[in-house]
Amino acid sequence: MKVTLLLGSTTDTPYAEKITTVLSEFDIPSEIVVASAHKVPEMVVDIIEKLNADPQPQVIITVVGMSNGLAGVAAASLVHPVINCPPYETLDEYSIDIHSNLRYPSEVPSMTVLSAKNAAIAAAKILGEGNAELKQKVADRIKNVKSKY
Repeated sequence: MKVTLLLGSTTDTPYAEKITTVLSEFDIPSEIVVASAHKVPEMVVDIIEKLNADPQPQVIITVVGMSNGLAGVAAASLVHPVINCPPYETLDEYSIDIHSNLRYPSEVPSMTVLSAKNAAIAAAKILGEGNAELKQKVADRIKNVKSKY
């Protein structure tokens, strides 16, 4: 199992690393790949073909600011679940750019999670459906959080 983070730009790497840090807490391997759907669509198509050919359980997390074409292209073509996690830092970015992460045409099932930590936990829960050890780690984390209240 693994999580591939598709970034639209290298400037999104620090935000993506917040996600990989949480994934490592669950011992989930991850990989960061940078390929803009707007600037190098042929590269994105190649990446999607390689991901689809990989038989292991996977979740793809897109990390794209501004106009998020990458998540839509990925969700329309990948056999794996796609989670958008936009790296917005300001309220202006949210109010202007959020719609490119929320509205997709039919047959383009992409989910949006606005927190790096929550995107990683969502990926762990998805992958845990087919892995008892990971599912137990998720359950343990939930129990730990609840014990603090």
